[in-house]
Amino acid sequence: MRYTDDLVFFGNSAGASEFVQTSKDSRFLFSLAISYTETCEIPGITFAGADAELLKVTSAADAEYLYYGNCKTIDKIPMTPDGKPTPALLTRTALLSSGIPHVIVDAGSKIAPKLPYLNTGVSPGRNILMEPAMSDSEAHHAVDCGQMVGSTLAAMTDCLVIGESIPGGTTTALAVLRGLGFKAKVSSSMADNPIALKSKIANAALARLSSKDPYKVVAGVGDPMIAFVTGMLISASATGKVMLAGGTQMAAVLGLASIMGFNDKNTILGTTLYVLDDHSANIKDLVSEISDVSAVSVDPGLENSEFSGLQAYSEGFVKEGVGAGGAIISYMIKTGCTSARFLELVQKEYGRIST
Repeated sequence: MRYTDDLVFFGNSAGASEFVQTSKDSRFLFSLAISYTETCEIPGITFAGADAELLKVTSAADAEYLYYGNCKTIDKIPMTPDGKPTPALLTRTALLSSGIPHVIVDAGSKIAPKLPYLNTGVSPGRNILMEPAMSDSEAHHAVDCGQMVGSTLAAMTDCLVIGESIPGGTTTALAVLRGLGFKAKVSSSMADNPIALKSKIANAALARLSSKDPYKVVAGVGDPMIAFVTGMLISASATGKVMLAGGTQMAAVLGLASIMGFNDKNTILGTTLYVLDDHSANIKDLVSEISDVSAVSVDPGLENSEFSGLQAYSEGFVKEGVGAGGAIISYMIKTGCTSARFLELVQKEYGRIST
């Protein structure tokens, strides 16, 4: 269901329309959960980070860029050598242009960002190909901490927007969704989605599972971000509106929360059209299978950019991340601006960081 030229509703389309209409005068708060899974160190699994060492600082660098407009942990903005920028570029532009405040939450990051952030004590996740991602107690701790943070942040705003930054997270999301019994195909930061490799890793991890208990599943084959943000969603949706800003990784959060229990009437998934149009994934069918939850995708119009690095998003690279889709949707709801105006702003920011 197309709402405007820029927004497409799916899942519970009527609920998505109502969510957007009733949020125009809402106060938004953007939260970014930064995390890590050693699964990302498997060669060929992710486009994020130029090498294994940079993967460890990707989430911290994304958070620093959102906060400062530059990075402290590394000496440049996360960007591929041929100019494809971190999706944090889209997120920062949307937040600054709409005056939406943000908070960084360390939900298992390998490296702490050099800025003010909420420290949860959640540990990074392990490589699910080799061993469980977390112990059972670590999974419970992540969900419990997420609930505490979610309820606190929800009390400060009308709509809590939750994004994530975790390299390799689509693979752990695939394993969690399949472990919970959903027919999942997940997206990728690469134009050529390494479907066979992801399935091989997920199947190896799932072979170790002996229970469909949701805590056992996320501990065995998931990552700390999924556990933590699920906790945030459970508590925050109990008292107010929540937008899960992301694609198939946030679908894994929805899948876990649908079993643990959350208020789907207060919840919407917000992502980019690049994820919705990704034929190697099945986000539309997946959302409908999981719950009667509302969902909306935004077309940022990057194919019209003068910069090839931004055009690449519409060609299948990156697609989503750092809450970009949800941040842009929030920007549009709050300001009433279109993707054409957003493109002007994001090109200006891209030009700044590219010089």
